[in-house]
Amino acid sequence: MRTIHAPKTRAQLRYRRHVRVRRKVSGTAERPRLVVYRSLRHMYAQLVNDETWTTIVGVSDASEGLQADGAGKVGRAKGTGKLLAEKAKAAGISKVVFDRAGYRYHGRVQAVADGAREGGLEF
Repeated sequence: MRTIHAPKTRAQLRYRRHVRVRRKVSGTAERPRLVVYRSLRHMYAQLVNDETWTTIVGVSDASEGLQADGAGKVGRAKGTGKLLAEKAKAAGISKVVFDRAGYRYHGRVQAVADGAREGGLEF
């Protein structure tokens, strides 16, 4: 007999996509994972070493020293990527693996990645 399941929320669906991505993507000390989080108002990005479960560097679009690269939320997201790259370089990190966290690689998520690349991080 088949059971009828309640429709999944957007957050549940995103979480399942994130788990799927995380099966393949893992960060190390030499090549940490650049993970993004997108809320309705803000953008957050951090570098994570999954071997020791530690955050190496974390920034948001509300961090001090952020220079928006364009107008609106996408411009702030690109500035977040550049600021993260700058802090990563100071910490001696040049290569990362990108984790889109279940979001589409599009808009603000893509802007963070582009800003990090322009800042000098290699994916």
